[in-house]
Amino acid sequence: MKGLKKKAEVMTPSDTLLDWARQVLDQAGVAYAALDSRLLLAHAMGCAPEALLSGADVAADPEQRFRQLVQRRAAREPVGKILGFRDFWKDRFHVSADTLEPRPESETLIESVLSLCPQRAAVTSILDLGTGTGCLLLSLLREFPHALGTGVDLSQAALSVAEANAQACGLKDRVRFMLSDWLSAVDGTYDIIVSNPPYIRADDRAHLMPEVRDYDPALALFAGADGLDAYRMLLPRISAYLAPKGLLALEIGAGQSSVVQALGESAGLLHRGTVNDLAGIPRCILFQPMSPLKDLSHA
Repeated sequence: MKGLKKKAEVMTPSDTLLDWARQVLDQAGVAYAALDSRLLLAHAMGCAPEALLSGADVAADPEQRFRQLVQRRAAREPVGKILGFRDFWKDRFHVSADTLEPRPESETLIESVLSLCPQRAAVTSILDLGTGTGCLLLSLLREFPHALGTGVDLSQAALSVAEANAQACGLKDRVRFMLSDWLSAVDGTYDIIVSNPPYIRADDRAHLMPEVRDYDPALALFAGADGLDAYRMLLPRISAYLAPKGLLALEIGAGQSSVVQALGESAGLLHRGTVNDLAGIPRCILFQPMSPLKDLSHA
């Protein structure tokens, strides 16, 4: 209306810092510059990201720390590695240089397992191969209250992270972690077996995002010339560790679903489906024994 002036927006100290950080991260090619800036500022201030909406002042020490964190992110260090944690499913998981960061697409495995095992009480044992942070195993243990879990990894440093996460999740008494080259130290059979194995081709290293190539452990990323080495090793042997009518859920990379399905079927497994992640990429492939005796979905 005539005679009314538009009220000027007032930039708070935190707004000014966030604006600076967004510009720095944008110039560095960071995909989610605004979100990452807010997460890093909240971390520097020791508050929840929502608290920044009030436009709180930023003291000198947190500001200096924030600027240092932004420079680390501008060098393409992942936010999770900077913060030291990553949220996944229903919990927060500690991460380190020795582990992959839990990623949203891996939640497809959790959802897929739950869809085929609606009778939660029927599941009593879960095995996670290449457990890393333990996020898959611990998330499933939270959903299957009568199950005990076993997580194996070739990295003792990763197992230490997983043990700390089990403690933080209140699940330490229901899980054991052990050093193993895949199945070499594993015994017994399991109602559910899950794995997010390495599946990136060795020649694709140069094409990876810096956050992955430079900060994730190579042991958890690369699997031979075609990225299928882990599946070729696991699938022919897995039936000996899978309970009758047990379920195997594997994360797969883009373009690998048909080959991995063929590998599983040639090993005598029944393909129960392939599930896309939110980006529409086939992300989880499911198998069961060919001649099931125990049905977890109708226990």
